[in-house]
Amino acid sequence: MLKKSIISASFIFASTIIASPAFSADVNNGRALHKAKCYQCHAEKSGLGNGDIIYTRADRKVQDPARLKFMVGMCNTHLRLDLFPEDEADLVAYLNQKFYKFQ
Repeated sequence: MLKKSIISASFIFASTIIASPAFSADVNNGRALHKAKCYQCHAEKSGLGNGDIIYTRADRKVQDPARLKFMVGMCNTHLRLDLFPEDEADLVAYLNQKFYKFQ
């Protein structure tokens, strides 16, 4: 029984290391997700038919990387976009590269 517990704990620890942010986000996937899941809603919300304006407006809500990650997660949850955590990371990477340029 103790041996099973040790093996289980080792597996969980190894899984945590493997799932760490050491893997880079896929910006191309983020671009595709943005086009498929975000652009149209943002275009309608802007009132101008341009989904990119929401990211570049003077009164934008996102001012730092943590807020960007939060907003992507919030949209995913509230709008039921069915994005996996990896997809959220890809989308954040794309938005940051294209619009925000946070370090």
